[in-house]
Order: sequence, then C-alpha cells, then structure tokens
Amino acid sequence: MTIRHISRRGAIQFLGAAGLAAMTPLEALLAQTSAQGGMTFLGIGDWGRGGRNHQSDVAHQMARVADRLNPRFILSVGDNFYENGVTSITDPAWQHSFERVYDAPSLQGPWRVTLGNHDYHGNVQAQIDYSAHSKRWHLPSHWYDFSERAPDGTTAQFFVLDTSPMIERYYEDGARAVKVGDQRAKVPVQLAWLDRGLAASTADWKIVIGHHPVYTGKAEGGYRAKASAEHRHGGNPELIDMIDPLIRKHGVALYLNGHDHDLQHVIHGDTHYVCTGAGSLTDTHCYIGDSDFCSLQSGFVTCNLNRHRLSVTYVDYRGRHLHVVDIPPVHSSVV
Repeated sequence: MTIRHISRRGAIQFLGAAGLAAMTPLEALLAQTSAQGGMTFLGIGDWGRGGRNHQSDVAHQMARVADRLNPRFILSVGDNFYENGVTSITDPAWQHSFERVYDAPSLQGPWRVTLGNHDYHGNVQAQIDYSAHSKRWHLPSHWYDFSERAPDGTTAQFFVLDTSPMIERYYEDGARAVKVGDQRAKVPVQLAWLDRGLAASTADWKIVIGHHPVYTGKAEGGYRAKASAEHRHGGNPELIDMIDPLIRKHGVALYLNGHDHDLQHVIHGDTHYVCTGAGSLTDTHCYIGDSDFCSLQSGFVTCNLNRHRLSVTYVDYRGRHLHVVDIPPVHSSVV
C-alpha cells in the first residue's frame, strides 16, 4: 500500500531538518520530544482485530516509542473490538485483541478508553466493568474527564465523550445494530456536562476526545458510499451542531478521534482535529477534503505538550514519522 500524504498549510511542520533527517525515525522523535520537554501521551483507535491488519505491528512500534518516551497514558479513541465489541468481561477478545497484543512492559500504563460504534454492537457495560478487573483499562463511564500536570507545571484536562448516541443514522434500524437506544435521552445530559466542565476548567490545555470526527476530509455521504467530488468537505453534521460550538466557545485546542480508518489532520478555526483511526485495518481511499494531511498507513500518534505548544507526531506501523503538527494554546472566547 502506498502512502497518501496531503500537506498544504505552512503552519504544519514536517520533520525535515537536516539534523533530524540523518537520524532513524525513533531517534528523530526522541530528539524532538526531549527538546520540547513536557508530558507525552499516545493515541490510537479502531484497533481490536486479534493482531491482524498490522495491529501487532502498530503495537510493536508503540512499545518502542513508549519504552523511550515513557508516556503518561495511552488514549484509545474507540472501536476497541471488531466487529461486534465484547459480550462480557471474560470474552476471549480481551486476550486476543488487547492483553496479548499490547503486552510489552512499556504499554502497561493507563489506557484511557473511549467507546466507538462497533463497541455498541456488543456489551458496552462489559467494557466499563472491565476497568475493575484491569490495572490499565480505564473506562469509568460512558463519558468522563481527567486532569494531568506536566513536569513543567503545565496542566491539561481531557474530556472523553460518547459520540455514538449522537449520530442519527444509528437509529434508522431502531438502534438494533449499533445499540444506542437507551442512551439517546442522555445526549443532552452529556452535552450539558461538557459545557459546564469546559467552562469551569482552569487547565492550560483543554482536550476533547470522541470516537467520531467532528470535521474530516470525508463528507457525510462518504460514510455510506464514496463521496462525490462536490461533497469533499465533510464531517458529522450532528457533532458540528452539538460539539463544535462548545469546542470553539471554550478554547479547545485539540479534538482527537478515530472512526475514519486513517491518520488525518484538519484545522477549523483555532482547533485542530486529529484522526488516529488507523490502529489496524485502514481505508482504501483518503478523503482529502480540506485536510492538511491524510495517510492510509496503519499507525498511531504521539503527543507531547508543554506550556508553549502541543506537538502531534503521526507514526506508522514501520516506525516512520509521517507528519508533525505543532498546536499553539487557545484561549476561551467566554469573558
């Protein structure tokens, strides 16, 4: 499979300096992260396939990076188990797709988990309950937040959403496939929680995580069929209506998602929308739209934040660094 990159805006910095180019990919990432200081975390989504479709290869590269960078935690942005989630806390998929794939010592730290639509094909409560049976699996509820402090004193607050109940097309069959029916009435509660939490946050960085993209190169029609040329610019209309106004109002610098099986970057306003949905099987086409970058390589992202910037590095299953994005802090518009 060939790499599909798209890069347009001068604000996006690719690892191209002569000194870094002479290094191996891992050495380059270490040099960059060491110079930045701050706190590191990893992001991966759409992964649980029993090690197949480069899932094990991605896990190996994650372990190499984590062994050297010691990330504070790993963010899973959903679709944790294909095709149909898990049935219980003893489902064999826990071993085949999680425990025995991400088994390196460097990957035993906290996994902060998001729910995806394929997780709703199965028993969502079992994924929540597994938190009590695992030292590293953290999914306390359908949506939640947590805060971290970097070594330089920088603070970050992360808001993990449950976006599947917000997607209207999942109700078209009575919510029998993606079983979100009992969550529909809770969507306004979740949105009110997000609004209050973002408004009250005093963190230097506010980061929102959801399985589904708000903005993406893929048009809404592209979720059912290949997007036409006239509808290249896309996203989820429901999330654009529900989530994006809160993101803009409260100064969220980064929205991290999966669902689209690629690695992608989109900027709207002051917010950067980073897709890391390439944890195993990837799509066959990069829906470019107004993306700055899109790759079909299986992989993950490494994020490092300090007081001055949040740097996102896209890494593929061979350990190659495909792209780097430097994100400046954003200030809330609420006065």
